[in-house]
Amino acid sequence: MQNNDSPWFTPARHADRRPFLLARNKIIADIRAWFAARDFLEVDCPALQVSPGNEAHLHAFQTTMIGNDGVGVPRYLHTSPEFSCKKLLAAGEKRIFNLGHVFRNRERTLTHAPEFTMLEWYRAGEDYRIIVEDTLALVRLAAQGNFRWRGRDCDPHLEAEWLSVQDAFLNYAGVDLLSTLNNRDALAAASPVVFQEGESWSDIFSRILVEKVEPQLGNGRMTVLYEYPSVEAALARTCAHDKRVAERFELYACGVELCNGFGELTDPAEQRRRFEAEMEIKQRLYGERYPIDEDLLAALAIMPQASGVALGLDRVIMLATGATRIDQVQWVPV
Repeated sequence: MQNNDSPWFTPARHADRRPFLLARNKIIADIRAWFAARDFLEVDCPALQVSPGNEAHLHAFQTTMIGNDGVGVPRYLHTSPEFSCKKLLAAGEKRIFNLGHVFRNRERTLTHAPEFTMLEWYRAGEDYRIIVEDTLALVRLAAQGNFRWRGRDCDPHLEAEWLSVQDAFLNYAGVDLLSTLNNRDALAAASPVVFQEGESWSDIFSRILVEKVEPQLGNGRMTVLYEYPSVEAALARTCAHDKRVAERFELYACGVELCNGFGELTDPAEQRRRFEAEMEIKQRLYGERYPIDEDLLAALAIMPQASGVALGLDRVIMLATGATRIDQVQWVPV
């Protein structure tokens, strides 16, 4: 086996990676066939955007687009094709998917890369639980056997566990999360993890999720973590039965988050309010903010009710093939 310190294009190291890459190609071909059999259209969304997304902790790559007049305007590489897909739903498309590269700055770990492949799809007029079932089916389609990751095992073909965020926090952190909403001090007092003095409710929520909850998810079988607090679901509809929580879910296997999906918010005024609130947080924490895509808000006004999800395809391929790092399943790593 080749030393991982050698360049990825060293023949011996490429030989180590090649089985993962060939498996990747087959999984992608199977995914495309799965969507075609269900009358989804594959769409091709541009990476260059007015706004890369308006979530406080997402970090984008910025560039300058220069017009024929020589004047430059700021543009960003998208962190997701979501805004483009929603405009296509507004235009009248019903079932669409995009398979392509997205870009996120400040992200480099065994399961993160600054450029990676995202599979994102939408169903107009359909409930988000159908999107959950899609996600489970596609992850199972990719699986060659059990998933294994850093000493953990998951049989993706077993019936998935459905666990609300409220129950997950109660079970694994001893925190009654919903009783602390809009009360940073209450969550701080209940927190079983260490946090910094200036951190917000959202910051403490994230620390508890990462340190206490996520490691318990997707062990033995996959876990659907659903009904996030509405304050942690900037792009999702609130639930009809409880406005404190939203139609947001994530899927976990072996403690690894694989996707993020929503029943989509289509109220442009509410979406603007949420974006502005997120950008205030981003300005406070990181000293920057991203513009709001006014065309997206205009599209939301005519977009039908829909559900959608973004699946980190490289992570799924990692678990399916037994790879230990995300760069092992990328043909040309960054």
